[in-house]
Amino acid sequence: IRYTFLLSSPVAAPFCASAPSGLSCRCARPPLPARRALGRPPSRLSAAATPVLACVAPAGLCPRPYSTPRRAPTRLPTPVCDPLRSKMEEGLLPRPSSEERRWAGVFGGFEGMKEEAGRLGRLAAPMVAVTVAQYLVQVVSMMLVGQLGELALSGAAIATSLCNVTGFSLFLGMASGLDTLCGQAFGAQQYQKLGSHTYKAILTLLLVCIPISFLWASMGKFLSLIGQDPLISREAGKYAAWMIPSLFAFATSQPLARFLQAQSLTFPLLLGSFATLCLHVPLCWVLVFKSGLGNAGASLAIGISYWVNVLILGLYVYYSSSCKATRAPVTREAFQNVNEFLRLAIPSAVMICLEWWSYELLILMSGLLPNPQLETSVLSICLTTISTLYAIPYGIGAAASTRVSNELGAGNPRGAQTSVCVSMLVAVTEAAITSLTLFAMRNFWGRVYSYVDEVVTYVTKLAPLVCISIVVDSLQGVLSGILLSTMVNYIFSSSLF
Repeated sequence: IRYTFLLSSPVAAPFCASAPSGLSCRCARPPLPARRALGRPPSRLSAAATPVLACVAPAGLCPRPYSTPRRAPTRLPTPVCDPLRSKMEEGLLPRPSSEERRWAGVFGGFEGMKEEAGRLGRLAAPMVAVTVAQYLVQVVSMMLVGQLGELALSGAAIATSLCNVTGFSLFLGMASGLDTLCGQAFGAQQYQKLGSHTYKAILTLLLVCIPISFLWASMGKFLSLIGQDPLISREAGKYAAWMIPSLFAFATSQPLARFLQAQSLTFPLLLGSFATLCLHVPLCWVLVFKSGLGNAGASLAIGISYWVNVLILGLYVYYSSSCKATRAPVTREAFQNVNEFLRLAIPSAVMICLEWWSYELLILMSGLLPNPQLETSVLSICLTTISTLYAIPYGIGAAASTRVSNELGAGNPRGAQTSVCVSMLVAVTEAAITSLTLFAMRNFWGRVYSYVDEVVTYVTKLAPLVCISIVVDSLQGVLSGILLSTMVNYIFSSSLF
């Protein structure tokens, strides 16, 4: 019987010198490149360069023989032969305590959790900043449109809500399918697949843009048919029609962002988001107040800013050496097997759309309450606060999705478990800090949005419910990011429904 064990040379050498009786062993000397790579993780070593210990024993020596194929495994298997285990471990390694063994079995050890927390933090912090910057682009447009009057603001608000429901939420969800495909492909070192998956996603999303653009172009007529005020319908239709360029830009930027996120390349995402925001503020002001376009200038500014973001990300992907291995050539084969992307994109889109639509439905239903003006204002304040604070768990969930998918792609389920545990600990801590801070400021929170005493008092009464919602939302945001990396996002879609 032949047994092949993956051993480092400090362990293999003493064992070969004193093999147990009845066991014939020899050490395979690795080539020079492999000896230089002994300090790297086992998953990064090729099978041909792995140092191995080959043993031949009688059949009765090991009751549970472990046979391996010709190629040596790429990571250390669990020893199944007691004589080998005792000789390899006794006197060579310190025996861990029962407490250390228990924690190492559950979380990968305190050192493993510490290292994983560092990796997660380096990903999560930039993703939170990117999410906030992208969210502020539309907020800035709404703030400037509000200076034009109530009619312009009402039309822009309705158009933004419908555009988010029918377009942006759909593309954000479909692009989330790349969290699984690109993340696991990068972890498995199948680098060319990252580029091909991204090409398929961009092509699919651009094709979906065509029917949605027709819907946005006729939004004014649609609102008039359902009984909306004609003046508001006209303003909303104009705002939505000028938002069509931003739809195609968003459909292109989201797959590019997932492509970079899967490789833990957060700098271009930060650069693109903040450059877009810095450009958007003066550009929006000029188009709204100086060009005579009015609220249409705000929507046009969003489209230009989004295309600037696409340009920055595209140039980085094309010229950066960090993406050299993952840039796939644009060929016909790169666009084949689109069904592989759609099988993940559709459940992901359902999951994201149900989340977004639930918020919009709450605002619409608030108009049916006894005092609709007060109820709608208060609910808008609460939902705006929840949406703004959701950027934190969303960034943590995006980082967790990258880490878990990379570990699963590398064939390291224990590392994925550690990533999940650390992500949930961070999510619980963030939820507790955020909710407690907001509850402590409940008497001053409403003053940020309104000076009407009735509104401020009502917001103070709703603060405990908002804090509970923030806690649940934080856990849900991180869990959804984890599920997006495991190809079981349809489960979460069903639970949201």
